[in-house]
Amino acid sequence: MPRRTIHLALCTLAFAAAAATSGFAARRAPVPAHSGARADQSDGGDVARGAGDLTTAVTTAAHGVAGAPPEVGAGEVRRVLDAGSSGTYMDELLRGRDSSLARWPDRYSRPLAVWVQPAAPVDGWRPEFVLRAREAFEEWQRVSVPVRFTFVDDSARADVHLSWVDRFDEPISGKTLWARDERWWIVSADIVLALHHRDGTPLDESAMRAMALHEVGHLMGLDHTRDARNIMAPRVRVRELSAADRATVRLLYSVPPGRVR
Repeated sequence: MPRRTIHLALCTLAFAAAAATSGFAARRAPVPAHSGARADQSDGGDVARGAGDLTTAVTTAAHGVAGAPPEVGAGEVRRVLDAGSSGTYMDELLRGRDSSLARWPDRYSRPLAVWVQPAAPVDGWRPEFVLRAREAFEEWQRVSVPVRFTFVDDSARADVHLSWVDRFDEPISGKTLWARDERWWIVSADIVLALHHRDGTPLDESAMRAMALHEVGHLMGLDHTRDARNIMAPRVRVRELSAADRATVRLLYSVPPGRVR
């Protein structure tokens, strides 16, 4: 079986009215026994309290975890990225990943199955949180990349699992763990969201939706950007996707994954 690599993204919601950093606690999804996976971890993120289409000429039409067409060379990928980089934070993404990109294969005609934990035996649990989490997936789906989502009731059938915890011991509010194969195609993912900041302060629906938007961005293959105007900033101070968030994920999905030289 092909080897799979596990990537872990830690994220926190930072609220402008608070001096302290808020936090999500960690859960590591089990690695399949046959995967031979190892773990990669990115920095944590934060949500603040209170508070144009790109070319797809190089996009693969892959299904499952098929790789990129052999005729697509690294030079052509580099040209597409350079031509489309304006208005994105693709340069930060490449620096943070040692010039490598990870993304899902084309899953438009065969949507990713998403299971959202329907209830949690945790103080502060609210059924509205399920709706806010689903809205985050739907918002990213509207960006017009070749990935769609469908929600399922059976976790065993899901490609993506989203679950809840009371809080994290770390100064974070969410974690995303995804597995990729050797060609950098993402093959499965798990998201965990906290109901409380590390100090016990509960997250409201607005904060939960913002955190879910941030985590689904990681699920799509994005990492952090220093620009606080974007949902993918380490401390999430906005409540909606920015133009740069949309442009970056479109650019990511206009090229095959792997090392960019």
